[in-house]
Amino acid sequence: MTKSYREITLEGLWTNTILFSQTLALCPLLAVTGTATNGLGLGLATTAVLVASGFLISLLRNFIEPEIRIPAYVLIIAGLVTIVDLFMNAYLHNLYKILGLFIPLIVTNCAILGRAESFASKARVLPSVLDGLMMGVGFTFALILLGAVREILGSGTLFAGASLLLGPSFSFLEMTVIPDYSGFLILILPPGGFIMLSLIIVGKRMIDNQFEKARQMDDDPIEPVGKQITI
Repeated sequence: MTKSYREITLEGLWTNTILFSQTLALCPLLAVTGTATNGLGLGLATTAVLVASGFLISLLRNFIEPEIRIPAYVLIIAGLVTIVDLFMNAYLHNLYKILGLFIPLIVTNCAILGRAESFASKARVLPSVLDGLMMGVGFTFALILLGAVREILGSGTLFAGASLLLGPSFSFLEMTVIPDYSGFLILILPPGGFIMLSLIIVGKRMIDNQFEKARQMDDDPIEPVGKQITI
């Protein structure tokens, strides 16, 4: 069944997010979200690959034989990741050095190959591009959210080093949230990533449950009050 643009947007941003719903790409999530800046950088790189791969795979879907579709998708994604890797090395070198191996490892991100197989290979170009964009935005938001929580509670700052990693135009993001804060080291380390991720997932599911209960109450018919009198 063809999905509407509204459904595609809602899935990417909330109901079927890569991290909080599908729980994919956990390795880079826990490794690079020590700060919100790192999360933003990796999220933007992944979004670029998701959008471009959705476009190319949808465009070429009628020319790729079913027997070789997975190797073909991996080849397309690897080529796009290589372009992103070279671009970041040339223009965002400081961020490139921090993210390191996790940029080439975007090729192995199951979410990108999964969207190629489940959506882009079956849909037209524009919906596929929108699906990649919304999944990427949802992924980026999740990285920034987790990175921001860990950074604030771990060191008292937010988007630290943004001007150095992303360029001088991002200096407005840098702020000190808790002055003279000694920090809570475990939240910056991978164990802190597991702890905060689990709390965020629990929070999202609680919100989903509340929305579901409200929807069911709206759908239930209103029972008549009092007894009916039969004449």
